[in-house]
Amino acid sequence: MLWSGLALLAMLACGPAGAAPAHIDDNLAQARLAGKGSYTWFGLTIYEAELWVGEKGYRADLPFVLDLRYARKLDGAKIAEASAEQMEKIGAGSVAQRAQWLARMKTIFPDVKEGTHLSGVFVPGGGARFYLDGKALASVPEPEFACAFFGIWLDPATSARSLRSALLKDAAPR
Repeated sequence: MLWSGLALLAMLACGPAGAAPAHIDDNLAQARLAGKGSYTWFGLTIYEAELWVGEKGYRADLPFVLDLRYARKLDGAKIAEASAEQMEKIGAGSVAQRAQWLARMKTIFPDVKEGTHLSGVFVPGGGARFYLDGKALASVPEPEFACAFFGIWLDPATSARSLRSALLKDAAPR
């Protein structure tokens, strides 16, 4: 009886299993987890990624949230540089745009440690909003930047194809 009481208290404290964190619910009506996966580099897990979508699922003209929970300490400038490199690999933006985006990302992305959450909200036609551990971090009101940034994970040309497949696993409309 004690264990079931403790389990009930844990559920009440944490909310229902699979419920979206508050900052995701605030940005995405009827949020649901579409998929999740890990990004590894030479066998080391860098982060766990989750894609949250609304009732209409994932489409490039609908809002969604990508949440990354870091598995290790990383420098924010290095995160920005890796993001710009991946944007280039998928063919997003011009050289000048990517240089501007890199400068902007270096001002946005903080150093992270194990357990840090960085969330990005895709706002169709309105750019991107970023959150650090559920708290507002920055907005980039540039649609081309948002498409390039989220393309790192969701563009068919991504270098992380298995992660893309895992994120889109249950992204169809319901």
